[in-house]
Amino acid sequence: MRKILVTGGTNFVSRFTAEYFVKNGDEVYVLNRGSREQVEGVTLIQADRFNLTDELKDIRFDAVLDVCAYSGDHVNALLDALGEFGDFILISSSAVYPETNPQPFTEEQELGANSIWGDYGANKIAAEKALTERVPEAYILRPPYLYGKYETIYRAPFVFDCALADRRFYIPESDRWLQFFNVRDLCRFMDILLTERPENRVFNVGNPEMISVKEWVELCYAAAGKEPVLVRVDDSFTVRDYFPFHPYHYYLDVSKQQALMPEVTELGEGIKEEFDWYVEEKPEIFRRDYMGFIDREYSADSE
Repeated sequence: MRKILVTGGTNFVSRFTAEYFVKNGDEVYVLNRGSREQVEGVTLIQADRFNLTDELKDIRFDAVLDVCAYSGDHVNALLDALGEFGDFILISSSAVYPETNPQPFTEEQELGANSIWGDYGANKIAAEKALTERVPEAYILRPPYLYGKYETIYRAPFVFDCALADRRFYIPESDRWLQFFNVRDLCRFMDILLTERPENRVFNVGNPEMISVKEWVELCYAAAGKEPVLVRVDDSFTVRDYFPFHPYHYYLDVSKQQALMPEVTELGEGIKEEFDWYVEEKPEIFRRDYMGFIDREYSADSE
């Protein structure tokens, strides 16, 4: 039985990660402030990562899964507080690649500022740098858009809400291509790294294929047993006023991941699973007012 530390453990990716490894038979510790319901079976270390003293020093973790590091300071605060540990995995982001890089983005490309992601991407670069300077043997994962059970970002849930209300769905006139990765597959891949410990240390992760906005919306509606009536919106409108993705597409080369984990969750299957969870659990989600904007700009939408 491995002793694993998961940072967070109560929200989307970190929650699913904690649950996954508990079900896997591991002894899972979670580090969070204790303000939300904890995953059954975990051991809570109740603290803020910036105010740690000796909470972690006397526990020898076989693996540290840092799901919630968003800056170099986040990484350094955790490393300063840890005692002995084995493997370390950082969940970074594909936002570390400048949009000007040739696509598909590969792990060997130079990192840099991305005008779409701004400080988020820059801070993830700083997190990677802080980690590799202090733990050069650590693993770094760079996913595209993550989705699945426990999602709290108003992306697929927004489309589900539209489908359940039989609304028309508005998409950009100029189609975008999206790349996804199911949170379960992310956990499966982390498990593979901890088991096989490959020599390569940095991995792009994601579904190998891209999908158009239109196809993604159709899959979300299909999960609800519906077929969308799509309306194209002129590119003069700001996309983020009515749609949950930036007007930007990118493509990750995930061949290194595929060499270790050839099979990933089929996107339609994963979206259906998320929809079923969403309908059953009715989770609390911060809902951006996309519908309000649409209704103000396109009164016919409510017909």
